[in-house]
Amino acid sequence: MTAVAGGGDSPGDALAPIEAVRLAGLKMVPVEPLDPEHFTSVLTEQQMGEVREVTAIASEMLRGRTIWHVNSTDKGGGVAEMLTALLPYARGAAVDVRWVVIEGDPEFFRITKRIHNHLHGQDGDSPRLSEADRRHYEAVLSARAESLRALVHREDFIVAHDPQTAGLLPLLTAECGGLAWRCHVGVDTPNDRVRAAWDFLRRYVRSADAIIFSRKQFVWDGLEDCRVEIVAPSIDPFTAKNRPISDAGVAAILAATGLIEQPVPSTDPATFERRDGTTSPIRHRAEVTESRRLEPSARLVVQVSRWDTLKDPVGVLEGFRRRVIPRCDADLVLAGPSVAEVADDPEGYGVYANVQDAWRRLDDRERGRVHLASLPMDDAEENAAMVNALQRRAEVVVQKSLAEGFGLTVAEAMWKSRPVVASAVGGIQDQIVDGVSGVLIRDPHDLDGFGDAVGDVLTDSARAASLGRAAHERVRDHFLGTRSLLQYAELLLSLRR
Repeated sequence: MTAVAGGGDSPGDALAPIEAVRLAGLKMVPVEPLDPEHFTSVLTEQQMGEVREVTAIASEMLRGRTIWHVNSTDKGGGVAEMLTALLPYARGAAVDVRWVVIEGDPEFFRITKRIHNHLHGQDGDSPRLSEADRRHYEAVLSARAESLRALVHREDFIVAHDPQTAGLLPLLTAECGGLAWRCHVGVDTPNDRVRAAWDFLRRYVRSADAIIFSRKQFVWDGLEDCRVEIVAPSIDPFTAKNRPISDAGVAAILAATGLIEQPVPSTDPATFERRDGTTSPIRHRAEVTESRRLEPSARLVVQVSRWDTLKDPVGVLEGFRRRVIPRCDADLVLAGPSVAEVADDPEGYGVYANVQDAWRRLDDRERGRVHLASLPMDDAEENAAMVNALQRRAEVVVQKSLAEGFGLTVAEAMWKSRPVVASAVGGIQDQIVDGVSGVLIRDPHDLDGFGDAVGDVLTDSARAASLGRAAHERVRDHFLGTRSLLQYAELLLSLRR
């Protein structure tokens, strides 16, 4: 078995370089330190003062301890993105954070995807979770817990994320100095399916010292005697997905990706800046389903999300067909990660196929206005740069989810000063002040209302600009990673046993 450093005996040991290694169903994800002082360019002096104060206390009080974040994938989906954005700054503040991904077989991920759907009130591939499902779920996680015991020291902390990890909690509580579990998904109004998923998971999560939700409305029944914390997700403005790109750079990236026709070779290189400061070219191309290429002058409506029924890409397509195509000349781009490369989402293939079928049913004129893009995941930062360019190129960004824990793509688009039209579900309601920093659709099933809202923004440039400016300011004040960093630091300091 490969030895991996846990909590060290000295700060130097604790902050030794992290290498990507595997042991018995686990994958260690490298976390390179980033200086929190980067945020001086986007935060007020008062905000930066608070960051410096709390990180200094955390680095001293957590000296010699490791914080292990555990989830089920290091690419694709919001949790992986948030950990990628957040952990380097904790490490840059001399807090020893590590990231471990648990691996599982296809059946394990079918079960956890079913739990994920049930937590959103949907059936998924089955309306029930059986005792056989529980046995398989527990067997996989029992083996992963055994491997984690080889890494974690008694003074360390563990922060586990989402249903894929919940079954680890009772197996690890005696192995560490503090144990928190974060649920990134939820609904405001639970149905019987949601409550059944809570019943499936509750026995595990009650073992945690703290249970973290993204908003108060997501807190489950039956946790009244447990410690519950609310931590809204956040974004990092300095990643390849969020850093500024010039208009020429956007055009070059989208042309190199194969998303927009470039009749004349661009003099601007199709490159992006990585977190370590190096510059890389766009090497991979998207797989695009379309009947005609997008022209450089095309007006774009864009939704970027995983290929998931809860993101309702078919509904976006239909609302756009009904109410936007007859009204203006914009094109729709539905973009998501390559379905072959998101290990913990076995439904992606089917959803993407359904969207392609809906596209084929459009008439010739409509089909020419809708473009489906499967973005390569060979290089996570390259993929992020493609998303960044798409969102910056959009005149309107949409997120017509049927359920949503938070919706990172909403915060990302808002940070880029894009007007956003989104469903009033889950954490999206916390991000957007309706009519001020975006537009909320009260009924996510109202396709005509959705299409009309998109058309209204497209045909009112002054309103679109005002929404975009207010959106940027709201993210700066409430949804940047420094806020999450402070909340996690305060929580862990209070959990010390």
